[in-house]
Amino acid sequence: MDNHERGGSFEIFRKQFRAWLRAIHRDVGYLVIGLTFIYALSGIAINHLGSWDPNFKSVVNISQLEGPFPKDEAALVTMLVAKLKLSRDDVQAAFYDGDTIFELALVNGSARLDTTTGVIRTNSRESRFFLRVANWLHYNRGKATWTYIADGYAVLLLYLAVSGAFIIKGRKGILGRGAILILIGAAIPFLYVQFTSGP
Repeated sequence: MDNHERGGSFEIFRKQFRAWLRAIHRDVGYLVIGLTFIYALSGIAINHLGSWDPNFKSVVNISQLEGPFPKDEAALVTMLVAKLKLSRDDVQAAFYDGDTIFELALVNGSARLDTTTGVIRTNSRESRFFLRVANWLHYNRGKATWTYIADGYAVLLLYLAVSGAFIIKGRKGILGRGAILILIGAAIPFLYVQFTSGP
């Protein structure tokens, strides 16, 4: 085989390799879209833990109860549990907060009754739709099984990063503008660590 034939074979291989690279990159990209949404949205949510609770939202409900209300605390607890359709196990503590405000400390919130007006204010927590589940997965609360899935996802992301660098050739590829952008991306965490004195 002369040099021309070898060069032609190499060019064919290179074109086939690039075609396969693009095809696999595309399919892997589609495969990880769902997981990427979960990790990206959860990551944004838990980045702001100081500003809000990413797992639960607070729900306040004000309603009117019919009196009269018993003075005995145990009897009042029994009455409130029945009226609020609670389980006795939901009540962690019960006490008067002043002369007229009776409070139930609940497993998932609280209830404060004004015994003079019958107005009761309940505070409870409800799971945030999608985010609580996404955060549960992000924190790897699923343990061993999810660890393997998360590791597989990380490997696929690495593949996308590496294969993506070689898809475009020429000045816009890894030997041109692509190399500059890769260096900028790698410099961001490095510079942040340097300027913030690191961990």
